[in-house]
Amino acid sequence: MARAGFTAISAGRISFRKDGRWYCDGEPIVNRAICRLYARAMTVDENGDARLELGEDRALVDVEDTPWVVTGIDGNPEDGIDLVLNDESRERLDLGTLTVGADDVLYARARGGLRVRFLRPAYYHLMRHAEPAPGGACRLRSGDREITLRAPS
Repeated sequence: MARAGFTAISAGRISFRKDGRWYCDGEPIVNRAICRLYARAMTVDENGDARLELGEDRALVDVEDTPWVVTGIDGNPEDGIDLVLNDESRERLDLGTLTVGADDVLYARARGGLRVRFLRPAYYHLMRHAEPAPGGACRLRSGDREITLRAPS
């Protein structure tokens, strides 16, 4: 029987996948409030192990790529761009942390230096602010900083 809608984290194997969704025993958790609760309650220790701690319940989380994802972008290049993460927190984008990974996936650093993956809607929103640069690269600005991004070769 599916347990994906309940908050008892010890009831099944919890995972957070690169699509930005939570799963319990391989089934997607569709309750947005539970997903937000899990994203806010997750911690990552110095070894990179992710876990949920909700009251007395504790469980390891299988993280497929990054423990948090960028779900949205707020702001503009003139005033600065903020990242909106899946726990609904907001952080100023540090352009110097942007990297392009395999399959042209965009990553940045947030939440104290942890790597976060851009989901497609956030990526496309950010790229609306990009300008073409030589060699197939693109240029991004945020506040008084500017960088050139290149896809990995």
